Order: sequence, then C-alpha cells, then structure tokens
Amino acid sequence: MSKIVAEQLVEMLVEAGVKRVYAVTGDSLNYFNDAIRRDGRIKWIHVRHEEVGAYAAAAEAELDGFAVCAGSCGPGHVHLINGLYDAHRSHIPLLAIASTINTSEMGMDYFQETNTIKLFDDCSCYNQMIMTAEQAPRIIQTAIQHALGKKGVAVIGLPGDVSELEAVQSNVSTQYFYCNPVIRPSDSELQLLAQTINESSKLTLFCGIGAEKAHDQIVELSKHIKAPVGYSFRGKMSIQPDNPNEIGMTGLLGQPSAYHSMHESDLVLLLGTDFPYDKFMPVDNKIIQIDTSSERLGRRANLYMGLCGDVSDTIEALLPLVETKTDDSFLQAQLKLYSTVKENMNTYIADNGGEDNIQPEYVAHIIDKLADQNAIFTVDTGMTCVWGARFIKGTGERKMLGSFNHGSMANAMPMAIGAALSQPEKQVIAMCGDGGLSMLMGDLATVNQYKIPIKIIVFNNRALGMVKLEMEVIGLPDNETDMINPDFGMIAQAMGFQGVNVHRPEEVEGAIKDAFLHDGPVLLNIFTNPNSLAMPPKVEWKQVLGMAKSMTRLMLGGKMEEVVDTIKSNYKHLKEGL
Repeated sequence: MSKIVAEQLVEMLVEAGVKRVYAVTGDSLNYFNDAIRRDGRIKWIHVRHEEVGAYAAAAEAELDGFAVCAGSCGPGHVHLINGLYDAHRSHIPLLAIASTINTSEMGMDYFQETNTIKLFDDCSCYNQMIMTAEQAPRIIQTAIQHALGKKGVAVIGLPGDVSELEAVQSNVSTQYFYCNPVIRPSDSELQLLAQTINESSKLTLFCGIGAEKAHDQIVELSKHIKAPVGYSFRGKMSIQPDNPNEIGMTGLLGQPSAYHSMHESDLVLLLGTDFPYDKFMPVDNKIIQIDTSSERLGRRANLYMGLCGDVSDTIEALLPLVETKTDDSFLQAQLKLYSTVKENMNTYIADNGGEDNIQPEYVAHIIDKLADQNAIFTVDTGMTCVWGARFIKGTGERKMLGSFNHGSMANAMPMAIGAALSQPEKQVIAMCGDGGLSMLMGDLATVNQYKIPIKIIVFNNRALGMVKLEMEVIGLPDNETDMINPDFGMIAQAMGFQGVNVHRPEEVEGAIKDAFLHDGPVLLNIFTNPNSLAMPPKVEWKQVLGMAKSMTRLMLGGKMEEVVDTIKSNYKHLKEGL
C-alpha cells in the first residue's frame, strides 16, 4: 500500500526530532493520529484542552529546541490560539498542525469551518494551507524551517481529505538546517562602542534572555569595566549564577537596587533584552542596546547607539578594545544597596504568617531551598510570578518558564506537563495561582493519565491578587477579585493522584519536602496571605494616594476589618518601596 500524506507528515516530523504531539484528537485529525499510532516513534499526548497542548508544546520547544501541537477544525483551532500567541511572542520554535474540513466543503459555511489563514495570521511567522499532495512535503519543510530560523510559531492547515491522499515525493530538500551564525557589529561600530565605554565612569549592564548564552562573557566584561549587572525576569536564571556583580531585577517584579543603578549610571548597556516596561528605563543618561533583531532597537528607550549583534559574539570582539577600569566605587555602592535589599526581603521570610494566612514569600523561599540544583520551574502570571522572580535563585542549571511576554493566566501547570515529558530526569515544579489553576483545571486528568511526576504548588490566596493590587493602586476598591475555590487537594485526589492541603506555616517545609520525595505527581494547596503585596522597585506618590483612596472607600463600604488586615500585612512592603 502506498504512503499517504499523513504518514509523510509523521516521517518528516520524526526527521525533525519530534517526540510528542500535544492534541485533542477528532474528525479531521484522525488520519494523522492513526499515522502516529502505526509509526510508533511519536507519542500522542491526549490533553483535555488544546490551549494546554499549545503551552505544553511551547515548554518542550523552549527546553529542547522544537515541538508540535495540533488542533482539529473549528473549536480546536480557536482553543490553540492563546498558547500559540504566548509561544510566538516568546520567540519559541513551535509547529501547530491545524486540521480542517474537507476541501470540497470550504467556503460553504460548513460545520466547524474556520479560515486558518485569517485566524492564525497574527500569532505565526509562517501560516499556509496544504491543498494538494504535491505541496505537502514542501510546505511541511518550509514551515519547520521558518519555526527554527525565525524562532516563532509556524502553522500548517491540513484538510482531512488531503491527509489521506497518496503522498508525492519531494523534489526539493526535506532536511532541516539548524544555523548558528556569528553576528556582531562592524569594526567601526565596535570602536565607537569601546570609546563610549572607556569615557564613562558609572556603567550598568542590563541583560535579557538574548544574553542567555553569554554568561561568562558578561561576567568578564563586568569585572573589566567595574559595572553592576541587572537582568530581566527571563534573563535571571542564566545571568544571576556565579556572578559577583549581579544586583537583581528591575521592572514591576524587580528590586530597587537594579532600578537605582540604571538611573544613577552615565551609561547603560542593554544586552539581548526587549524589556517592555519603559517607565522603569532611565531617560537622562546614555543607553546603548545590542540585539540580534535590529527592529527591536530603540523601541523601549531613547538610544545613544543601537547595534545588531549576538551578545556573546559582540562582547568577545569588544573586550580587547575596552580599557580596564580601576575605580570601583560606583560598583561597590550598588552592591551595598543590593545587599540591603536582600536583607529586607529576608524579613518577609522570617515572618511566615499564620493559619490560612501563610506568607507566600516564605513558601517560595522553602521551594527554592529544597528544590534540585537543576530543577525546572514554571510560574503562573500574577502574584506567583512575583514570588518566583524574587525568591527562586538561579544556579546555572535551573530553568524558569512562564508567560513572560504574553502575560496569560493558567500557563504554569500546562508548561510543567511539557517540561516534565521532555526532561523526565529533572524535577519539575509548577508554581500556580489559584486563579490560574482554576482556569485549566481539567488537565489535571492529563497529569494523572500519563503519570507525569510534576509537583504543583498552589499559592491559594483566594483572590486574583495582582488584579486586586492593580485596582487598589489606582484608587479603586477591588471588586469581584475574590474567589470561592474548591478544595484543590481533594480535586487532585479525585483526579487520581496525591493532593494535600496546607493551612499552617509550620506544615509548609515538611509538606514540600514530602512532595519532592514522592515518586509521582503531587498537588500542594497552600493557603497564603491574600493581602501580601508585590511592591515595584519605585513607588510613586500617586500609587500611595491611590491605595489610600481605595482603603477609604473600603472603610466607607463597611469593610474596616479588611482594611486593617491589608495595612498590617503590608507595612513592611510599603516601607521598603517608599
């Protein structure tokens, strides 16, 4: 029997190194599903929701370099969208297979018909429909090459009837090319960069995910020019470890030390970062940005220079041109401030809270202390992201995944699924908000079905905590941010694996230790303080005024007890932020 297009697709995915496809099967996907079953080299992971499949595949792709998810016609396409947006905005090489209705029914308002070209256009770097068997191998190869080369989402539309056509041998390349070019500024640009650095006395390096593979070069440059090193959230795990001059993060989740250093500098070097929070950027000093994508230059800050280059390649070429500085007074002042900031953060750990009011900082600290040196962490967007950013330390081997660019809820548990399946030898810890877990809770069944040994730690503050804070700082009393949650521990047990509720601070360390030692999935439902704030590194007067207005409105509304609890819980946070 001759090969069909669905079988050809499977063979080409195997050639690209694909180990899994995350999908909900059905109708137009059935030939593809059956081809995977008969081939045997790819595992079909039956998620309960296609959004979970997209997140899981994105996590696998971020760790392994490439991955695949799929959705069947109509609703299956729409469910993929959020996870694909997240992957595309994070520059993750991901392939989405969007199977469609048969070609004979297209354009007739048929059952479950969607226009995949229109639907996926804004969240992909390649988006084409296979309409003939002759097209199939070329489109498949081109889609995968786009995902790898442009580091984004590629979408293949595959009609059900096309998937069962007799395959046609390709007359062009069906192999894939993993390119790693040397990219750096021109010699004249490097000379001007070195001259600017040599003429500056107070410098700060600020690094993003684009500097992930340049740790050693950044440390060397920092020592050479006596510059403190700050980093974005995505840059933290790679830049923080074994870095004597690191001063933490800035931005909404960051610390005052990095913010202060950047604003006090004569020159700030932005290395491989497209840091989105322009309000945290200095405006009165020189800023030089280095990035492999020249279209990102200058869109977050007023630049003195914008240079196209890989951070590692650029610093390697730059170091011989830079003079070694002897005055380290600015560096020492920033390191001293950072030391004070870390001492202040420790006060939140020492005050571990009370019954059903456990301090989330303390929980994050215990997770960090007990987790493996090469653990993979996933964090939900919101307050959980803050605790992960501030209290989980980089070791040089750890990874932290999250919806850092798209900012979606509910990503942590699905990303943990993909991370654990792709890296089964490593400990995978999902730091979930109660709001996030609630949104895609059905895929706890997937965790049990495949016995995925992830450790799900729920920071259960019974509220959409970040939204509550956002409303309060602009002077609004929070409204409809509270959550009446189910018993997450019992839900995990009903799904078929271990679930534990943690109500008291003295139970936290033992519960986390037991969870990490357990050979299988565990969900810890930890009742945290709903009034814990995440103060940014710089608190503006209008935010303080907004909080005062919000508290006043709550008091006038008869919620005096809630006001008192909030003030008590957050006095130290407000004091540090001010």
